[in-house]
Amino acid sequence: MKKNYSAWILAAVMALLVVAIGLSFLFGTDNPVSWILIAVLLIMPFLYRRFAAQDQLTWKEEYSVGVKVLDDDHKQLIDLLNKFHTAYQYHTGGEFEQKALQELVDYTKYHFQREEGLMAEIGYPDLDAHKAQHRAMIAEVEQFMLEYQQKGHEALLGVADYLNGWLIHHINGTDKQYTSFFQKAGKA
Repeated sequence: MKKNYSAWILAAVMALLVVAIGLSFLFGTDNPVSWILIAVLLIMPFLYRRFAAQDQLTWKEEYSVGVKVLDDDHKQLIDLLNKFHTAYQYHTGGEFEQKALQELVDYTKYHFQREEGLMAEIGYPDLDAHKAQHRAMIAEVEQFMLEYQQKGHEALLGVADYLNGWLIHHINGTDKQYTSFFQKAGKA
């Protein structure tokens, strides 16, 4: 099982820095090493936060499909995906992981229904193929959920990566194909 020990490592390094700072002050307060170590200690949390944020997905305008309500849904999906990823990565416990995953799945289903309804309203010609992609993704995620119920945390190993890749690929690929149809219908 892959574990994320980065928070523990940060805490250990910070504890060692505190000890080193204390020991360096034995040589006097004018010792520059003490002050350098204090500066390093103070910037450690900021560096850690920046490093941890690299795993988070962020909304970019290039993801926009030109339909505000769908863009807002996509932003919410990214937020829920990040919440799930954090729950998984930092082993927040079964209850929180399960809740984060369930919220993501529920909102994904809601979004798919809304998107498909809007596409039906404008007579989008590739609606059936689009629906098929949605159903396949939901089936895959439901399979992950079944495995999670059986195996627990270990079953989620690739879920966040799969969902990140699928969501961005789907938005930038399949979803962008309907943008011009929404524009022609005056819905964008």
